[in-house]
Amino acid sequence: MYLTGFADEAGRDIDTQIKATLELGWNAIESRNVNGRNLHDVDDATFEEVCAKLKASGVRINCFGSAIANWAKDVDDDFAITLGEVERAIPRMQRLGAKLIRIMSYRRCAGDEQKPQERFRRLREVTSRFLAAGIQPVHENCMNYGGMSWRHTLELLENVPGIQLIYDTGNSPFMKDFSKPGDVWQDGWEFYSQIRQHIAYVHIKDSLNPLPGEKERYTMPGEGQGYVKEILRDLQARGYDGGISIEPHLAAVFHDPAAVGTQSDKSYQLYVEYGRRLTSLLQAQNWQHKAY
Repeated sequence: MYLTGFADEAGRDIDTQIKATLELGWNAIESRNVNGRNLHDVDDATFEEVCAKLKASGVRINCFGSAIANWAKDVDDDFAITLGEVERAIPRMQRLGAKLIRIMSYRRCAGDEQKPQERFRRLREVTSRFLAAGIQPVHENCMNYGGMSWRHTLELLENVPGIQLIYDTGNSPFMKDFSKPGDVWQDGWEFYSQIRQHIAYVHIKDSLNPLPGEKERYTMPGEGQGYVKEILRDLQARGYDGGISIEPHLAAVFHDPAAVGTQSDKSYQLYVEYGRRLTSLLQAQNWQHKAY
């Protein structure tokens, strides 16, 4: 098992992201944004600078947290938009040696009709292109079709051969379970237990059920309703040997436009503290991590 994280929550520039990673004693970043732009959208000069600084530091990119089919994209959007992101991502991932790419299944439609067959068709094409390039696509349970419930995730797996899963511990507490009657929050332990045999990668964040009329509330790992401690113990018992990536969302929430661009020294400090808290949880259960 190795540790990594969305270091753009520590700072916008690659220098700060590398610094935070090294301060934690880690050697991997799950790359998402550099200077406020997604890695498949930065200009060539910026990308070359990122490559050079990573090489000089010894820090590697283990996964690319792409924006492909994410919560900001509609399944009715022109599919060429998605395919363009795929084709821009592939050569950059190959250049960096990254083996995993985070994708989603488009945001939930308003109303009951979710157009699952169109989602599956698109994700089959996306998945086949990445696999042909030697890159493993991993789907995250977030504000997308697969994240509507564990049943939706399993349906996605059945219809998109080759795709694997990320489980994010902090997403379930603030998302509704659309497979159940009534207006109920997802239960993170139930979700995890139903899909755990398909998990290839893990995101650690923690959160609480939102209060009426308010947004989600994020916490340090193990202090929310995401079953972080229980899931870590279960992963260890099951012999999990993949990546565990921190995504604190304490100072920067990347699906909240109001929060983007508000990073400061506090962001850096919170990110490093979050990584240390996770390390302490792992040490408490005698689970040692290795370099990526």
